[in-house]
Amino acid sequence: MAFDSWQEVIWMGGYGFYVWLAFGVSILAIAILVVHGLLTRKKLAQMAVKKQQQQQRIARRKQQERHRSMVTNDSTS
Repeated sequence: MAFDSWQEVIWMGGYGFYVWLAFGVSILAIAILVVHGLLTRKKLAQMAVKKQQQQQRIARRKQQERHRSMVTNDSTS
């Protein structure tokens, strides 16, 4: 379909409103999906860091408990 002017492109033979509305809604939906994906990725990265820190704290506490139990066992012997 060839158009002679920009006005005809916008008008789209009387269907311009529906065509451009469809384009707008599609672009909006894609933008929302992209933003949602980026925010979710950021949130998951933060959760992974927190989980790793939590596991490191737990490992340190277990190591400290083992060390304490070894020290108390040695002192009672």
